[in-house]
Parts: sequence; structure tokens; C-alpha cells
Amino acid sequence: MIRVSPNAPKQPADPAILEYPAPVAAFVERLAGDLTDAGMQRMAARVFACLLASEQGALGSAELGERLRISPAAISGAVRYLAPLHLVTRERVPGSRRERYRVHAGVWYESMTNREALLNRWLTTFDHGRAVLGPDSAAGRRIGESAAFLRFFQSELVGIMERWREYEERGEGGPGPRPSGQGQGQPQG
Repeated sequence: MIRVSPNAPKQPADPAILEYPAPVAAFVERLAGDLTDAGMQRMAARVFACLLASEQGALGSAELGERLRISPAAISGAVRYLAPLHLVTRERVPGSRRERYRVHAGVWYESMTNREALLNRWLTTFDHGRAVLGPDSAAGRRIGESAAFLRFFQSELVGIMERWREYEERGEGGPGPRPSGQGQGQPQG
């Protein structure tokens, strides 16, 4: 099934890139909804979900526009939101001035490992705020609790990321269901 918007490019498009079966479209919108509910901008969530669900893991603006029925400006804004989060990268199409946008393997790992600078910045701000508000004031205690949680989270995140690498090295982090007997009694997500 090919979805064509009224603003479709005038050049012939590769049908393999434009194919977007209804169940895939429904999945993309469901995932985008979940991401939006978690705080991501709506268009960014839709673009990210579309790229994640694409077979190539990379699409150009025209293909994203076709699949999501959104404007190039909406795509550009979404990519400006996603790129600093390390969820999407831009690539030049060889021999062209056009760009395509890619979701890399390990996108979640990469995104989480790049949170270190952000967490450090927040911690510096919380420490400054606690000093300004007074560590014994109610506000200072709330700020101190926030900082304590983030320090704990940061220290635990290092261990989680190391365990994930080990999990992947054992071949358990790849696509598809876990081998039988693995993770019994554990929720699978």
C-alpha cells in the first residue's frame, strides 16, 4: 500500500521505500503516542517511530513526509529535536544535496550513555540551588533530595550499561524472542 500526500514529490519514487502497510502505520502511531505520553514532542515521536520501524533504518524527508503525511518543515523540526538526544543522525545522500535521517543500531544505549553530561549539568544546578535556598530550608531539602536521586541514578546507570554490554556479548541482546528458559519469571519488554 502506498500512501501519497497531495505534496508528493514530482519525481518517481521507489515503491519499496514508500510501502507502508496499515498495520505498520498503526504500530508507528501507537509507538509515537507512547513516546508522546512520556514527554517527547508529538512530531519528533512520529518521525522517530517511523524511522525505527523502517526496514532501512534511514529515510529521506520525502519518504517521511509520504509515510507520515507531514510537511518538510515538521520533519526538520522533529530532527532538530531528536538529533541532540542522539536518537537520529543526519546523513548526506551521496551525489545529492538532500539529507536522510537514520536511527542506528543501539540507539537506546547511545542515547542513555550520552545522558552523563546532562545529569552532571543538572547536579551542578541542584547543588547551586541548594546553596542559594539554604540546605535546611524546605526547598533546599527538596532540591537536595532531587540531587541525591540523580546521583544514585547516575551511579546505577553505569552498572546497568555494563550489564547490557555483557548481555549483548552473550548474544542475548539481539532481535527476536529470548531463547526458552531465559529470563523465566522476569517480565519481558
